[in-house]
Amino acid sequence: MTQIITKPNVVEAPEGISGEGYFLTSLDKAVGLARKNSLWPLPFATSCCGIEFMATMAATYDLARFGSERLSFSPRQSDLLMVMGTIAKKMTPVLREVYIQMAEPKWVIAVGACASSGGIFDTYSVLQGIDRIIPVDVYVPGCPPRPEQIISGILKIQDLVGNESLRRRNSEAYNELLGKYNIE
Repeated sequence: MTQIITKPNVVEAPEGISGEGYFLTSLDKAVGLARKNSLWPLPFATSCCGIEFMATMAATYDLARFGSERLSFSPRQSDLLMVMGTIAKKMTPVLREVYIQMAEPKWVIAVGACASSGGIFDTYSVLQGIDRIIPVDVYVPGCPPRPEQIISGILKIQDLVGNESLRRRNSEAYNELLGKYNIE
């Protein structure tokens, strides 16, 4: 039996100056590279989108390949809030509190039509998009979205995280955005 040895995939180095035995880059680039490849998602799943997320975590799609191995069910230990499924208006204080309890920096993905826009449920009891109560960074469309779409959303978040400045979260623009949501 012959064994085929393949060259492992190596993460692309950030911009910088390299030479024999050294590499120089900015702190923003190094921290961005570390953050984007070690996201700790908190799944807030309520319906069929949650089932698709489970498929995304399973062996066939294996979200762990993208640095999201550890799911965190504690808001204080996670940096990516993944809201999936129908959000009833009675759940909005809970979702908002989960978002507020997360430490900075934090990012949010709205997975599926219901979390993004209320979906087919245009009723008094269903929130018509989570962006009415918390800021959203990436929207994943679909009813329910396929695991490939969820992975695409994670890759978009990784691009955002990797290119984000360390000081963006302390900027006036970010604080103004949180002010619009009445979050201090």
